[in-house]
Parts: sequence; structure tokens; C-alpha cells
Amino acid sequence: MQADTLIERYPLFQAASSETVDWLMSVATHHDYPTGRAVVMEDAWGNAVYFIEAGWVKVRRHAENSSITLAVLSRGDFFGEMAILDESPRSTDVVAMTDVKLMSISAQRFIQTLFKDYQLHHRLLQIMVQRLRQTNLRFQVRHQPPAVKLANTLTAIQEAYGDSVDNGVELFNIPRKDLADLADITPDEAEKIMTKLIEKDWIVEDLARSLLLLKNTRQLSHLAGRL
Repeated sequence: MQADTLIERYPLFQAASSETVDWLMSVATHHDYPTGRAVVMEDAWGNAVYFIEAGWVKVRRHAENSSITLAVLSRGDFFGEMAILDESPRSTDVVAMTDVKLMSISAQRFIQTLFKDYQLHHRLLQIMVQRLRQTNLRFQVRHQPPAVKLANTLTAIQEAYGDSVDNGVELFNIPRKDLADLADITPDEAEKIMTKLIEKDWIVEDLARSLLLLKNTRQLSHLAGRL
């Protein structure tokens, strides 16, 4: 991967110096994980930060005999930074939802880089604040109808990771259970709402390619209360 590609792909590195980017590329390790494989495990000590080159992962937490999906992440995003910043065991699992390509940087080297490049340090703080704001937004809509909460979830995901095509925005077809967890609704509610959105032709489900085509993002944003 070229330095320009790294900067373009990962917002975190857009403020980093060229020396920082070149050094990180020289010490990075690349990994391939198949669908369903755990990338990191809850309660394991953080030893690296992971950057998603391709594919989708979900962040989940175990609760009794089940698990709850807290977030989905895709190309250009990263995870694992919290466990190395506070030097504690990981509080969540990260599992590959599709075949995934990752780049990792060891905890020691990542921390060293943050001390050396204050612009990168500041950018990391900005992104962590953005994630906190997204969490706050989900909290603010917790009493909204299920359709509004699901529309908020789909809108946030497509804004972060959607691929623009001629007739809309394409996303990975997130399983209904995970989508329901993200929106804080039941799987039955998620299924019924998605069925209605498909009937309205706002969304097209491509089962063969495991994709959703969001054909009417403006209407989804309106339903989410963002317009």
C-alpha cells in the first residue's frame, strides 16, 4: 500500500506527517480473516490497533448466554485503541462479518507514534469524540418509534461506509439480529420495518451479493429526523 493510499483510506492518518505514515507502513502487519472468525476476544489484553482494509466486522459484548452487537465497522475504520490506551483487557469481541483484510500496528509502536506526532494524537482524540457523539445520538432517540431508530442506524452506517453507485448507496446486508441490536429494537421489529422499506422501494435487498441498496437516502434521513 502506498502512503497516499493509506492517508486517503484512513481519516485518522490525514493529519499525520509523511514521516509518521512511512514509518507506520514499515512496521504494520497484514492479516486475512474469514467470515465468522473472532479477530480479538473480550478480556484479552490489547496488544495492537487494527485498521480495516476491506470487509466488515462487528463489535459485540457478551451478556449471559447471548451477545449484543454494539457497532459495525468497515473499510477506513479502526479498533483496539481503547485497550492499549488504558492498558486494560478488552471489553468487547470483534468478529468478522465478511472476509476481512486488516492491518495491525503493535501497541508499543502505536503509543510511541502518538507521543512523537501530536497532530496524529489530536486526530485520534477527535475521532474518539465523534464516536462518543454517535453514542449520544443513539441515546437521544431511545424513546423514538422503532422505525425512526432503525432509520437513524441505517443513515449513520451509510454515511460512514456506504459506496455510492448510480442509483443509490450500497451497504453490506447486515443480519437483522445485528441491525436490531444496533437500533435497540427487537429482531421482529427490524424484520417488519425492513420489509416495509423494501416494499416502498426505498431499499433493495440483493441476497446473492449480501448487499443492501439504499435507493432513497433522503427519505431515510427524513424518517430519522435528520432533515
